Amino acid sequence: MITEPTTVTPFNRATAGAGAPAPVRIVHLGLGAFHRAHQAWYTQHASDAPEWGIAAFTGRRPDAAAALSAQDGLFTLIERGAEGDKFELITSIVEAHDGADVAALSRLVAAPSTAMVTLTITEAAYNLAADGTLDFTNPTVQSDIDVLRAITALETFDAGHGPAAVSAAGRLVQALVARRAAGTGPIAVVSCDNLANNATAARAAIGGLADVVDPALGAWVAENVSFVGTSIDRITPRTTEAEIALVQAECGYADSSPVVTEPFSDWVLSGDFPAGRPDWASAGAVFVDEIEHFENRKLWLLNGAHSLLAYAGQLRGHTTVAQALADPSCAAWITEFWDEAEANLPAEGLAIPAYRAALLERFGNARIAHHLAQIAMDGSSKLRMRAVPVLKAELGAGRSGAGAARMIAAWVAFLRQSHTTGADIADSAASDLLAALALGTGADLNALVAVLDAELAENADALAAVGAQIENLSAGE
Repeated sequence: MITEPTTVTPFNRATAGAGAPAPVRIVHLGLGAFHRAHQAWYTQHASDAPEWGIAAFTGRRPDAAAALSAQDGLFTLIERGAEGDKFELITSIVEAHDGADVAALSRLVAAPSTAMVTLTITEAAYNLAADGTLDFTNPTVQSDIDVLRAITALETFDAGHGPAAVSAAGRLVQALVARRAAGTGPIAVVSCDNLANNATAARAAIGGLADVVDPALGAWVAENVSFVGTSIDRITPRTTEAEIALVQAECGYADSSPVVTEPFSDWVLSGDFPAGRPDWASAGAVFVDEIEHFENRKLWLLNGAHSLLAYAGQLRGHTTVAQALADPSCAAWITEFWDEAEANLPAEGLAIPAYRAALLERFGNARIAHHLAQIAMDGSSKLRMRAVPVLKAELGAGRSGAGAARMIAAWVAFLRQSHTTGADIADSAASDLLAALALGTGADLNALVAVLDAELAENADALAAVGAQIENLSAGE
């Protein structure tokens, strides 16, 4: 008996009945699961969605762009609630590009129709020093400066030829050179990364690079680029083969790139959009004049708890957020840290008790397999914003700061364990961390804390607090 081969229908706009793509008006750097579950979702749900298409660029690897391009930018969003899954076809990404294609990036950023560039490039990719300024000692930054100086020295700009910058900020500066040459006017840069004052961070990375490359370019950026700050929130774990199979079974098509996320989402924005923006408010986004307290609520309560669970939870043998939260010790440590964080946030306007209650419900959703190893990556840049400010504030107020100190202690203990076992340290500052760990247990503490914050490493009370919590963790308390 001869079995006929199974024919799989291609997944594209025609076969999915998705209609014509919206015109590109948003360029995005950092094509990952979070962007697709968050900014792409909000853009699709905006009342004026047909007017706003997204051209998204990958970061280090081209794989996501190749996969999405093969299906016309379409993908399935799996909203995974405690009671079951919901499936939605997302159509707002209309182009997907390899991040290394700086010629395409320059062409799109220079286009008159492009109103903004959004970023989800991760904390580490801004290449900032501990003081928040551009890290000019970073070899990638140094290389990009040389490339960009050569480009700006050309009498005629041609984005399609010559060398290209490597970092996200460098590539965007190169694209902004093209926009300046095209005379297509002001543009907004919207940082959607988990950074305190992320608009300031984006300005430091992009404006700082432009300033040192060419003062005239820096002046143009200062006058024509608006940096918008945001607080973003939606848990988005990694997609597995199980989700790919689930979409095919439930939706009847083969989607190589589905994204799984939780029902909850939140987006708070502050800043100017000189060339316009989608009606994201109609999709639930909130626009405010001052965003710092919203940023800190998210960074400290959600992200801080995630980091604490990532290190303490793995040390105690857990692999997911839900598993770690079910551990009474981990749950108590979160409560202690949250109490400290809340003491340093405004009592009014943030609905913190309700926010904390919602976080416990979200963390406890065992159907969202949010892996601690994923959260643990790049801890040096994350804890700089999630633990250090709370510990400094608590010590400054004459309190122990034990909860924040425990987060740093768990990170130190986790690094020591990784070093001892020979496991890779997934951190942009891995070389500095390994140099500190080579000093040996005890002698390494000051050097490790210095990677987070040089001032904190000189604070004897802070080091004592962290050291005491390392002993507690080692004792299994």
